[in-house]
Amino acid sequence: MNFLSILKPGIPKRGLLFIAASVWGFVSFRLLSIGVANILENTPLWWAYVAGGAALSVPFFKFFFLRISEKHIKRMLGVKSQRPCLFSFFDIKGYFIMMFMISLGIFSQRIKAIPAFYLGTFYTSLGLALLFSALNFLFSGMRYKQIGMH
Repeated sequence: MNFLSILKPGIPKRGLLFIAASVWGFVSFRLLSIGVANILENTPLWWAYVAGGAALSVPFFKFFFLRISEKHIKRMLGVKSQRPCLFSFFDIKGYFIMMFMISLGIFSQRIKAIPAFYLGTFYTSLGLALLFSALNFLFSGMRYKQIGMH
């Protein structure tokens, strides 16, 4: 065993699924908080924009985030190590995409080029889609033993 492997924060594969669920759930909560607040503070028709965000979340999840979460689940479970690194719930490409999305979100909030209630609707739809993905990771972690993944 080399020195670096001793320092590696390794956890069971099932733990990666729960960490991914937690991270995606946290991001979902933040986006929903910002999105709903933007809507409530900027339009009396808040219910229509929240409903619109909820409706948009379904195709967002189905055509984008479901594929991503399934890809990450398959990759995590296919790792050869029984105790992969704690941070391997994303691959390197996933970390770059996450950094880009966070930067884009901060930038879009700062420049105020998009009306807040529209941005809030987008954040609400994105937040709900991420919540569904977090649940996908959570349920995969809960089914881990049942479906013979170990």
